[in-house]
Amino acid sequence: MRRAAPDDAPKIAELHIRTWQIAYRGQLPDDYLDGLDRDLTKRSEFWRAEISAPPVQHEVWLADADEQILGFISIGPSRDEDCTHATGELYAIYVNPKYWHEGAGRALALCAKERLASLGFSEATLWVLESNQRAREFYVKNGWIPDTKLKIERRPGGIELREMRYSIQLE
Repeated sequence: MRRAAPDDAPKIAELHIRTWQIAYRGQLPDDYLDGLDRDLTKRSEFWRAEISAPPVQHEVWLADADEQILGFISIGPSRDEDCTHATGELYAIYVNPKYWHEGAGRALALCAKERLASLGFSEATLWVLESNQRAREFYVKNGWIPDTKLKIERRPGGIELREMRYSIQLE
C-alpha cells in the first residue's frame, strides 16, 4: 500500500472507468458504461486534484505491485448531513477486475479502516449500488453493516444510481 501521488491520476482514472464498465455491466445501461471512456481526461483531472489537495483528512491510497495499480481507495470525512464529525467515509474502493478474489480488495478495505481510525474517526460509512450484490457481500464479509439510508444519484441520460449506505465502527 502506498499513498497516491499526482502522477498516478491517469492510471487511477483508467482503472476507475474500466472497473465501472465491468462491475456494473447489467446493472447500468451499456451505452452509459461504454461512454465513460470519453470522460478519461476529465476523470484524470478530478483524481489529480483530489490527490493534490491540501490535507483535510482526505486521502487516496493504492495497492500496487510491479508499478501496476491493483486497486485504490479514497477516504475522508463523511459527506452525509446526518453524520457527526466523528464519522469518516470510504468514498471509493475499486480493484482491477483481473485481481478480484486475490486479496487486494480486503487489503484496501483494511487500509481504509486503519487510515480513517488514524485520522480520528470512530465510525465510517460507504455507499454502494443497491443492485451490486457482489460488492454488498464483500462489505458484509469485511464487517460493514447496511443501515436504513438510501439515496438516488441522477446522471445524464436519465440514469439513476440507487445506493444503500453501510457503516462500521472503527477501533
